[in-house]
Formats: sequence, structure tokens, C-alpha cells
Amino acid sequence: MNSKKIILVSFCILIFTLLLSCASSDKTEMKSAEAIYNKGMSLFNDKEYLEAYNTLDLIRLQYPASQYADDAQFYMAEARFKREEYILAQFSYNLLKRLYPNSPYYKESAFKAAMSFYYLSPQYDLDPDNTTKAIKSMSEFQATYPGDSLSVLMDTYIQELRDRLAQKEFEIAQLYRKLDSPASALIYYDIVINEYDDTKFFELAYIGKIEVLLQMKKWEQAKTTISYFYILFKSSENLEKVKKLESAIPKDYSNF
Repeated sequence: MNSKKIILVSFCILIFTLLLSCASSDKTEMKSAEAIYNKGMSLFNDKEYLEAYNTLDLIRLQYPASQYADDAQFYMAEARFKREEYILAQFSYNLLKRLYPNSPYYKESAFKAAMSFYYLSPQYDLDPDNTTKAIKSMSEFQATYPGDSLSVLMDTYIQELRDRLAQKEFEIAQLYRKLDSPASALIYYDIVINEYDDTKFFELAYIGKIEVLLQMKKWEQAKTTISYFYILFKSSENLEKVKKLESAIPKDYSNF
């Protein structure tokens, strides 16, 4: 009987010790994660962004389940953004979205990921891949947060990016005209007309198309395109120019 009591007491002591150990371990982990986070944020606030990133990354590696995990991930992304490392920034923002879908930083991360692509977007004459990605990310944000003030702000950015894409196609058309390849120019004018009718190059593409059709002596198509121009751009400052182009069409062009 005494031996059984001794065993029972020993077992209870062991369990109690283990519970204390776990509680102590959790408390130590909390203190450690908090200390690392505070140090990282101190560096971030001092604009030591690379050091801040490396410090906060310790939370991701050592304490991924702590209450500071999503905070650390967000400010790691912010550190990349502040350093203008936009490829790495958008990756870090999207990682937060994937790992912590309920984080209070989710919306801002979605916005900043889109803005990272915006800043990566080149001028019109370079590869438009990041421009397309920026528009896609911004459109997805607007679909997720319709009516949000950030969604309204994105309208301006999307328009700017679409103008950039339209300009690329328009300038290619202009280049083909210089190379005396009107048929190829026509293809790119049509791309602008069909895909970028909300941009400032829409009207210019119509005028370019009319000029090319006249050059190619495609009188019927030119006349039709001019008719559309009058409907679409009733108040255009280019009306007189188009009327002058129209006068170049032979009255009995069926004989040509």
C-alpha cells in the first residue's frame, strides 16, 4: 500500500513538473518572440530596414505560431517596400495573405502587393509583363473591396497603366508606318481601338487607321472608319483634320 502511494505521489509530482515546465517554456517563448519583435520594430522605426527585416525574420523561423507572426511578416514586407525591392516586397505581402488570411494586415498587404507591381511597371517601350500584373492585382483588389477608398484610388493607377499599354501598341503602329509596312500598322491600330477604348490613344489610333487605309487605297474601309469617327468623337478637335482626310477619297472610288 505504501509503495502504491509513493508511486502515485511520484507520478503526480512528475505531471505537475511537466506542466510547470510547459508553462515556463510558453512564457519564455512569448518573451523571446516579443523581445525580437520589439527589437525589429525599433530598427524599422530607425529606418534600418535591412537589419529590421533580418531581425523580424527570426520570428518566422523560430516562433511561426506566436502572436507576433503576422505582424513580423507584414513589417518584413514593409522593409522590402521601403528599400524599393518591389519583387521581394510583393512576394512577402502575398506570403502574408497566404499564411494569415484573417490577419488585420490582409487588406493593406493586398494593396501594397499591387502597388509593388505598379512600381515595377516599366515605361511603355519596355516589357509590359509587370504592367499587366499590376492591373490584374489592382482589379482583384477592387473586386474584393468594392467601394473602399483604396479601390477608388486604384482607378487612377489602372488608367495610367492602361494608357501605357495602349501607347506601346500605338507606337508599334507608328513604327511600322515609318518602315512602310501599312498592313502591319493597321493591325496595331486595331489593337488599340479594340482593347484600349478608354485611353487617350483611342482617338489617335482611329486617325492613324484612317490615314493608313487611305494610303492603301482601301476607300470603302476608310469611309466606314471615318463615319465611326464622327459618331464617337463628335466634339473632337481633330474633326477638321478628319474631314480633310475624307476629301481625299475619290467620289467614284469604285472605279479605282
